[in-house]
Amino acid sequence: MNLLTAAQMPFNHQVGWQELSERQPSIPALAGWLVLPMSLLPPIMLYFAGTHHGDALMPGFADREWRFITTILFLAELLTFFMMGWVIHTVVNGTQALSIDYPDAYLLAALAPLPLWASSLILLIPNLLLNVLVVLAALGVSCSLICHGLQALCGRHDHDMATMSATYTIMSAGVLAWGVLMALTWAY
Repeated sequence: MNLLTAAQMPFNHQVGWQELSERQPSIPALAGWLVLPMSLLPPIMLYFAGTHHGDALMPGFADREWRFITTILFLAELLTFFMMGWVIHTVVNGTQALSIDYPDAYLLAALAPLPLWASSLILLIPNLLLNVLVVLAALGVSCSLICHGLQALCGRHDHDMATMSATYTIMSAGVLAWGVLMALTWAY
């Protein structure tokens, strides 16, 4: 799959999704080759921002235990991947109209946080407002990825109410998990 196809996936349910689904990557392969390396990015960037930008990003930012915080964040991200795959499978198969198998549910759970993980690169710039705006935009792209991924993986069409309902439920669980991760980060 090329980069242009991957860039279209959050905005189109017909481009790239079938190719990924047909490859049927195993859950351990997704965890090892995609989730593990990408989930390292936010802790590394957060550690960098905390130790290099410090209070330039926000007051009190430099005084935190960044080794401990980033380790907990990394472990929580890995746990969240496995929980979200289960949530996607349970929510989608809990409806009469939709069905998804575990490999596709975990494929979606691995792809959905990619924009959020990539958005951590903005921590290279010590500007809090810019950081918040980029992360919120990434959250929107992530939600769109879930919606279009469900449409493609469940064989549904645009404006399908069952897909939208499942998307909202999954997005709610994902935003809650993301909120818990951010709360863990700021609590220490």
